[in-house]
Amino acid sequence: MAYFQRHVFVCCNQRNDPSRQSCGDDEVGAGALDYIKGHAKKQGLIGPGKLRVSQSGCLGRCDEGPCLVIYPEGRWYTYVDDADLQEILDEDLAKGRPVERLLLDPLEEENSDVG
Repeated sequence: MAYFQRHVFVCCNQRNDPSRQSCGDDEVGAGALDYIKGHAKKQGLIGPGKLRVSQSGCLGRCDEGPCLVIYPEGRWYTYVDDADLQEILDEDLAKGRPVERLLLDPLEEENSDVG
C-alpha cells in the first residue's frame, strides 16, 4: 500500500512563465486549499494510508476556472464556492463517488497545450 491512498492537488495559480496568461486566481485556490485541508482533517480523512492535500502551482487549465485534481483516479474538478468543495469532500474524498456536475473533461487537459 502507498503511504497515502489518494492525493489532492489544488491549483493555486502560480506561474513562473510571464509569457503565459494566468487565470487571475485572486487567492481562490489558496482559500480552497485551506478549506479542503481544514475540513478533511476534521472529517478524519487526512493521514498515512488516507489522503494527502497539497498546493500546486499552475495546473494548466486556467480557461476552465479554479480546479483541483485527485490521484490516483486523475479526476479533475472545478468549483465555485465552499459548498462545491464540501460536496467534493463528502462524496469523492470520503466515499469515492465522483461529483459529476463538477468534473472537468479529462480530454480538455490533453488538448489544452495543442496549438
